[in-house]
Amino acid sequence: MTDGGRTVDVMPQPALLAISHGTASPVGAGAVATLVDAVAARLEGDAPVHAGFVDVQQPDVPTCLAGLRDQSTVVVPLLLSAGYHVHVDLREDVDAALAAGDDVTLGGALGPDARLVDVLVQRLDEAGLTEGDVVVLAAAGSSDARAIADCEATGARLAERVGRPVRTGYIANATPQLPDVVAAAREENPGARVVVASYLLAPGFFADLAAKAGGDVTTRPLLVADSGAPAELVDVVLDRYRAAAG
Repeated sequence: MTDGGRTVDVMPQPALLAISHGTASPVGAGAVATLVDAVAARLEGDAPVHAGFVDVQQPDVPTCLAGLRDQSTVVVPLLLSAGYHVHVDLREDVDAALAAGDDVTLGGALGPDARLVDVLVQRLDEAGLTEGDVVVLAAAGSSDARAIADCEATGARLAERVGRPVRTGYIANATPQLPDVVAAAREENPGARVVVASYLLAPGFFADLAAKAGGDVTTRPLLVADSGAPAELVDVVLDRYRAAAG
């Protein structure tokens, strides 16, 4: 670009590589794609946006990074909590790229973040949450204690927002298990409706399990296939990207 007749070099923005877990569900994959597309639209003309997967789908992270060797890249995990996939899988992939001389930075997971709680509250409102309902937060679960702490922090923020206790149940790899938490909530609150708030990014296998956990009502995930990505989620992804890009 020019400034008063002088040529000014502008450093290109790093590419954003959005890495989701991956899913065998076409509906879930489509929902995640709406988020990536919305992020790309917000960065159009400023930075390229690419997508990859840490599991299940292709292209995987090493393949994505190999295709981006000619530019700096920020990897943004489209994961709600920083567990094994962030601290081990993605960290190893990024470190391998760095060792090969590539310019790669790993950004933070999406949660915890107040804007994710905003979307959870929106989904509860859509499900018709009433004053007498009991709320249980359904999280995917992880073998990494740091991810569990992230989920519990989200549960605490949600409890503050909805003005009632919120217990967190896990679908896999952690306790207490979601069906047990739902059953306990029902026993402790006879006659009350138990509403399961899905703290899951998109439809798929885990969302199906959440719906079968025994709640009277189960909210939709943060991303849904028949709607555009919530602006709050897009904002979080962009914030993680910009924080890592410096």
